[in-house]
Amino acid sequence: MKQQDESAFWIMNAGVVRPATVEGDNDPGTERRGERRPPRAVDVPTAVLFALVNLTALVAVPLFGYVYGYTWLDWVLFVILYVVSGLGITVGYHRLAAHGSFQCLDWVKAALLVAGGWAMENSALKWAADHMRHHARVDQEEDPYNATKGFWYSHCGWVMLKDPHRTERYAPWLRKDRVVMWQHRWYVPIVLSGLALPVLVGDLAGGPLQAVGCFLLAGVARVFLVLNSTFCINSVCHLWGRQPYSTANSSRDSWWVSLLTFGEGYHNYHHAFPRDYRNGLKWYNMDPSKWVIYNLALLGLSRDLIRSGPRQTRQPVA
Repeated sequence: MKQQDESAFWIMNAGVVRPATVEGDNDPGTERRGERRPPRAVDVPTAVLFALVNLTALVAVPLFGYVYGYTWLDWVLFVILYVVSGLGITVGYHRLAAHGSFQCLDWVKAALLVAGGWAMENSALKWAADHMRHHARVDQEEDPYNATKGFWYSHCGWVMLKDPHRTERYAPWLRKDRVVMWQHRWYVPIVLSGLALPVLVGDLAGGPLQAVGCFLLAGVARVFLVLNSTFCINSVCHLWGRQPYSTANSSRDSWWVSLLTFGEGYHNYHHAFPRDYRNGLKWYNMDPSKWVIYNLALLGLSRDLIRSGPRQTRQPVA
């Protein structure tokens, strides 16, 4: 069975990633106890975009609903695009690009990364690099969404600040992936296409007013909710919940976050066994992402599903 290169970048099952040297990196350096660091500067473009999404979702979306109401088409598109973009993050960005928990055909990977791009959470290259740094430096200064700094910082505050520790040294294989790099180059058009799609469908179905309704509900409100459900993994799942698999870091399992994030809430298991294609180990755990990956394998569209849990076996589907 074909396997992904197991280099010094991975230490199986330990939740640790050894860094590789990447030219031009910001070396995170070594934390010093008691060292005072200057406050981080605001990332103005990101902060403005984030504020615009939030204001539109919290003000314009309910106001339009109160004045004009939303149609069944608005709600159907909202649900479809929430599921598609949410799974694009969990299956495409997270379990495929970041952790290599399974492999798949290039066109399947491209489709997953486009769906993930519709969530407006940055390109897969940047998202996965940040995520692997999170695993390598969890609960430390270099952790991009360090939960020891409090709920609001780990939930969304980190997004609006410039990160002096940003680096790709914990995920150098990403730049060797032609599909990841293709998605990175075309990230902005991909994001815009995810907002344009509901506008187009709405306009064709009912004209300009319908287009506005689809844009607000299936576009902006959907992005707002996918963003915040993902943020819950960084905040809620490092502050509250159970730790049945490891107490080595702040990661926790939260069944209700899994309902919002297609299985990502079983975060304590994920930190204990980061390469496992499952986050919910038990058959009854609500983990639609693992079901998608498994069914892709049954259809011959994915392979090399990794089970790095207690039994340390590979899923016999290929």
